[in-house]
Amino acid sequence: MSNAITVLDNGHPISFTFDGINAYHGGGFPGGVAHALKAMQAAFPLLSDTPLERREVTIVTAFSGPGGRDALEMVTRALTEGRLTVDKSIGGKDIITDPPGPYVFRFSYRGRTAEAVIKPGHVKEEFVTLGAKKDKTPDEVARHEELKAEMAYRLLPIPAHEVYGVRTF
Repeated sequence: MSNAITVLDNGHPISFTFDGINAYHGGGFPGGVAHALKAMQAAFPLLSDTPLERREVTIVTAFSGPGGRDALEMVTRALTEGRLTVDKSIGGKDIITDPPGPYVFRFSYRGRTAEAVIKPGHVKEEFVTLGAKKDKTPDEVARHEELKAEMAYRLLPIPAHEVYGVRTF
């Protein structure tokens, strides 16, 4: 499956790969990069038959992680241009106890909106538990880092529509 997304910048196609986005991000939260990429891959085709003009996409998401934020910014420039809003109320507390947790992305484009919501089974409970834990031991910090990378590389080969369900409105 493709690990890239193409949008338009003033009518000119521009493509972004997971590796490029993750490098821009700095690599600390590759799972968040993968989630935002998969959400965009799932939702954008439902908003237009052609690549979207990146500066016309407005985003509301419950996902506040830096990997996701940087992925959304690089592809759409929505953060810099004031078109990205984090609204935790559209998600749940966490994906284990209150699905879908923060894994909700609403993309609006030219009067249409597509909402991508994570499907069950793509976020491990151990990842959520370690992420929420205060005062992690060095071993727990290392394990959490492993889980971030594991999630990204587990999700990347999966078709976006199998990771995120999308509805339009």
